[in-house]
Parts: sequence; C-alpha cells; structure tokens
Amino acid sequence: MSRLIFSILLLSTISFASLVNSGFIYSDLKILEDLDLDRSFITDPKLQKTYQRIINNNQKRYAKHLNDAHLFVPKIKQILKENDIPPAFLYLVMAESNFSLNAKSYKKALGLWQFMPKTGKIFGLKQDEYVDERMDIIKSTRAAVSYLKSLKKRFGKWYLAAIAYNCGEGRVYEALTRSTLDMYLEDNKKTKQTKEFRKIISLYQKKKLPFNKLYKVYKEVRKYNYTPGIKELLHFQKGLRRQYLPGESQEYIRKIISLGLMNNREFLINGDNAHLLNRGISEPIITVQIKGGVLLEDVGKLVGMSYDNIHGLNKHIKQGLISPEYETYDIYLPYSVLSRFQANIENIKDAKYAMHKVKSGDSLYQIAKKYKINYKLIKKFNKLSSNVLSINQKLIIPVAASFAPKNDEIYIIKSGDTLSAIAKIYKIKLSKLMKDNKISSSLINIGDKIVISYE
Repeated sequence: MSRLIFSILLLSTISFASLVNSGFIYSDLKILEDLDLDRSFITDPKLQKTYQRIINNNQKRYAKHLNDAHLFVPKIKQILKENDIPPAFLYLVMAESNFSLNAKSYKKALGLWQFMPKTGKIFGLKQDEYVDERMDIIKSTRAAVSYLKSLKKRFGKWYLAAIAYNCGEGRVYEALTRSTLDMYLEDNKKTKQTKEFRKIISLYQKKKLPFNKLYKVYKEVRKYNYTPGIKELLHFQKGLRRQYLPGESQEYIRKIISLGLMNNREFLINGDNAHLLNRGISEPIITVQIKGGVLLEDVGKLVGMSYDNIHGLNKHIKQGLISPEYETYDIYLPYSVLSRFQANIENIKDAKYAMHKVKSGDSLYQIAKKYKINYKLIKKFNKLSSNVLSINQKLIIPVAASFAPKNDEIYIIKSGDTLSAIAKIYKIKLSKLMKDNKISSSLINIGDKIVISYE
C-alpha cells in the first residue's frame, strides 16, 4: 500500500514538474483553480498556443490597457473580492473590453462588461437619453457580479459561468446535455429514450423546440452520472459543424486564462511595468453625488480636471449633463480631488440649456430626434399641454447648450471650392452634403448656395 501511495505521489510530482518545465510556474495554477479547472489543463495545446500568441504580440498593449485603467481596476478588484468572485474574473473584463468603458461590439454590447441592452436592463442598468449605465464603472461591475453569481449557481463551476457569460446559458446547457449523452453512449447501447433525446436536441438546435424541452433532457441525462469536464466540452468532433461550444467561446476561456498567465511574466513583475501589479484593492476613485441639471464639465472645473479627464471616468453620462430629471446622481472622481470638491461643491452652477426656435415644419418628435432625447421630456420641461407648436415659439431643450447640435448654415460657393473640400471643412460626409442638397454630380458653380446640415 505504501509503495502504491509513493508511486502516485512520484507520478504527480513528475507531472507537475513537467508543467513547470514547460515555462509555467506554480502561481499560474492558481488561475486555473480560481476557475474550478484541473491544473492539467495548463498543458492543453490550444491554450498554450493562445498564450504564446498573446505573450509574443501583446505585451506593450497589455501593459497600456492596465495603465489606462489604473484608476478603476482596483475598484473592480474590490467589488469582486467583496462578492467572493475569483480574482481571475478581472481577466474576463480585459477579454471583453480591454478595460475600455465605452467599448462597443457590432451586436450593441457596451461597456467594461459588454452588457447587451436587454441584459443590462434585467440587471438594473439604466439606459436613457442622459445615461447608459452599462458604461458605469461600479454599477456595471455590480451587475456583472450578480449575473456571474447566477451563472455559477446554475452550472456549479466558475469556468462554465465564464463560458455562459460569453455564449449564453442555453448554449452551455446544450453543450452539457450533448456531451453527457455522448459519454454515456460510449459505454452503453442506444435506447429508444436516447434516440428521442437526440431528436429533441436536433430540433432545439434548429429552433423548432423551445428551451424548456432541452432543459428536460438535460435533467434526465444528469442522472446518468457522467460529468463532462473542460476537456470533453472543448473536444473537437470531426464532421460536425456545430461543436459542443462555439469556437469563439472555446477561444474565450483560453484567452481569459492566458491574460491571467501574463500577470506572472517577467515583463510585468520587473522593470517599468512592475507598479501595475502593485495596485491592490484601494480607493483611487470616489463616488460623489451631483444634483440634476449640472454639467460634468463644470464639476471638472471645480476640481481642476479637464472635461476629457472627468468624462474618462464617467462615460455613462451621455450628454455631459446630469439629467435634470434626477434629484441627484452618482459620478466618479479621483480620490485625490475629493477635498477640493467638498470645499467648492456649493459654488457649482446649473447648466445652461439649449434653446430651440420653432420653424415651419417642426414637430415635437422631429425636434426631439434632432437633440436625441424623448419628446415627452421637451413637453414636460416646457409645461406644454398639447403637441401643437407655433412658429417662432422658443422651447427650452433639456440638453447642455454646448452639446446641442448646430443649426443649419448656408454656404456660398466661391472660386476654388470643391464639394469634398467643403465637406472636410465642416466635418460632414461628402455623401451627406450631396444628399442634403440633392446634388448628383461634383460640378458646382460660383455663387451657388448650399445647405450645411448637422442633423
């Protein structure tokens, strides 16, 4: 018995040494443990390929992303720790958005955690004319924490929660159902029931059956006592177009791990980038409340920050204006300016709103579209009892005057002018300039008048 135990320990030691000798170190395995993955996954060939690609091509970019986010990465770490979310999920943020607050995907996912509009609303993130809290550092992180916890509760493993965050719960349930059934059938004969399960899975994939039908199969196959792990779920099935998991999600989990592994590498531990890892859980940013109807720019002036710098922490404020609909609203400042803010908060002024003079053809809907707000806000702000407007009527538009779209201008063609040059001067597209003026060719004459429209 003692010999058997010694042999097992010896094999384990040799195996672990081989992982270390392959270029990985002990602390790398903590990342796998955080995600509920077996340490042997570090030898996965595709993981090593992903890691090598990232480490060889992205060292400077990785350090830059960390440095650009130096004010709020500690806050993300703090929220993760407070909620017992493994620290490895910090790398999920980098995989999703590279720590860019306003990162946007072609599918309309937005922010650090890349929330889709619908999912954001489910988890309490406001999205209106004035704010999009998917870009809010703290609120989006708390929403992501809630989402990840719910996924962990569903699937039992953190790596499955991470994959589901990428491809959705339905696809992970499908992967677990299919792989469990396949594992069972490797050791057992097909039955009428397993054939029926295959049929249900196929119809679900073709969107001919709802999710609840697949979920019933999932609950049944769990009784088989076969549990697919990461290796089974990532196993390539020859001849099948639809693998257990989408290719993007297979790469996604490997990317999260690889980004985590980079934190243990020489280029971050020593040298110019060492300070990036020494930023622990602290309070480099502070939450303050601002009354509605105040410009973000004016708050910046109050504490000695440029608009770009204060907006860099508050991308969720869409028009540079705290909504006049809110009594107060949270914004973020560097902790270093807190005392200045507290000393000067009483001196902050309300914003100057835009003014719109009604012209022929205007409607509340058209005006609201121009200023990118809901027409009901204009109606409420001006205490209008109906939608009827009068020519030359002046309307207060609850957006900052400095953010309001410019009025149309008339430009008179002079010698040497070209349409492309005019479009460049006014920073509008040539195609738009031609469309607005119903011009079909680039030929223009001296003295012609053209409209420069900013709408």
